[in-house]
Amino acid sequence: MSDKSRNFYQEYEVFSRRTDNAPMQHQFSLLAPNQEIALVMAQENFLRREPATDIWVVKRSDIRKMDQEEKESLQRLDNKDYRNAKGYGYLKKKWRHYEQEMLDEKEILSWEGKAKKS
Repeated sequence: MSDKSRNFYQEYEVFSRRTDNAPMQHQFSLLAPNQEIALVMAQENFLRREPATDIWVVKRSDIRKMDQEEKESLQRLDNKDYRNAKGYGYLKKKWRHYEQEMLDEKEILSWEGKAKKS
């Protein structure tokens, strides 16, 4: 791509929603000379495949992402792990261990001796 065409086209990100209540979802990126043509291209490419109630076209350079320092500020400062549900997956293992302790090999073999004495 030459310098002239590289400056002519801009990168756009296309978002859409299927219904009025659905969240916006990123669909694809495209190259276009301006926002109006980017919207037309998005409609032509996307609406042929699936229905949508809304399409957003955003210039990639207008999207701001967090730098590393800002990402670090998202870390929790407090220790409230109890708020995160981890489920009860450990109970199956704990129950299996409990059952194995109840019926170990020595106990089962001792039943055989009691049965012969009766």
